[in-house]
Amino acid sequence: MILERRHRRQAPGEPRERRRPRWGEFREAYPRIVAAMAVGLVALAAIDGVLAFKRWQYGRESARLRGQMTEVERRRADAIVESKESRMQLMVALARRDAVGEKGLNLAVSAEKGAMYLQREGAQLREMPVKIGPEATVGSSPDEVRLAPPLGKRVVVRVEDSSYAWEVPAWVWKQRGQTPPAERRIEGALGPIAILLDGGAVIYSRPDTGPLADAAYVLPGAVRAEAADLLAIRENLAAGMPAYFY
Repeated sequence: MILERRHRRQAPGEPRERRRPRWGEFREAYPRIVAAMAVGLVALAAIDGVLAFKRWQYGRESARLRGQMTEVERRRADAIVESKESRMQLMVALARRDAVGEKGLNLAVSAEKGAMYLQREGAQLREMPVKIGPEATVGSSPDEVRLAPPLGKRVVVRVEDSSYAWEVPAWVWKQRGQTPPAERRIEGALGPIAILLDGGAVIYSRPDTGPLADAAYVLPGAVRAEAADLLAIRENLAAGMPAYFY
């Protein structure tokens, strides 16, 4: 017996039943979107694989090194790591507390939020986005130096404009894939405005020319802010003004 499928006749005014599109139809209708999704998934899977492999390598190397240590050496290494982490956390907590309690105008830079604040007694008068330079070992052996972002309390030494001729370190040119010129002192190398801090730290703005002009490059151990933000607070900046980094 042959069964015939009868379709129910749609009543006037009754909404049509929507048929869900099939995957094949979607793929044919939007081939570029499907291809982009596939490439994205493959890329994410590849990144996960690389990270997992690196983690495995790190764990294996760490286990090998610890296996070669005596019990006393292992305890000493664990104590050093723990003390460094605790000291870092303490410095961050103290800098954040001091910034909030500072009665006069001060700058506060939060590496976690990527922001700099002009504030007084914890009241934020202006919030500015910043980029923190990464840690890096610069120079050539035996004069290698490890640069890290500022942490704790610093003090403003002076504020410079585009006429300031900064002597660009030779390692900066090499990092940018350029040969250091004979004359490395360049006007405006730190942008339209720069804040020089004690200890050699600097908050600068992106210049139009020079090795720091690349938007994707941030000077290691430094902080880069937008020129418009720094110029807007220029009249509030003075030598001796505290700057807190946490």
